Amino acid sequence: MSMIDTVRSEMVAAMKNKDKERKESLSMLLAALKNKAIDKREDLTEAEEYEVVKKEMKQTKETLDLAPADRTDIIEQCKARLAVLSEFAPEEMSEEAIRAAIQEVVDALGIDKPTGKDKGRIMKELMPKVKGKADGALVNKLVGETLA
Repeated sequence: MSMIDTVRSEMVAAMKNKDKERKESLSMLLAALKNKAIDKREDLTEAEEYEVVKKEMKQTKETLDLAPADRTDIIEQCKARLAVLSEFAPEEMSEEAIRAAIQEVVDALGIDKPTGKDKGRIMKELMPKVKGKADGALVNKLVGETLA
């Protein structure tokens, strides 16, 4: 069952339960997924579906960060939307798993004592392995700690 079908069935359930906030969040996610599929002109892969969900979450977080403190309606709406979107987001890798992946790449490249000059080579090999599963900023930070 594709994510589009899952989101659609969840949206129908939300409509039956008269949960307007959840229905609106699911509707926006469904529209984003359909638009991506239309642009691609074929069905989305699982990775592409997760990419759409992460993009929607990122946009909602930005809206939340930019909302004035006195606009509690916007803040509450964004928090509710993030809660719904997180149900469909991929499982994030833990710091330990990211560190293990970094060590695996360092070993595979045959680097005994990694230095700052090796960061580009490490990141080039590492990012395809963790793309979509880990936050890029966190990966960059952990690679920097490994090199220090």
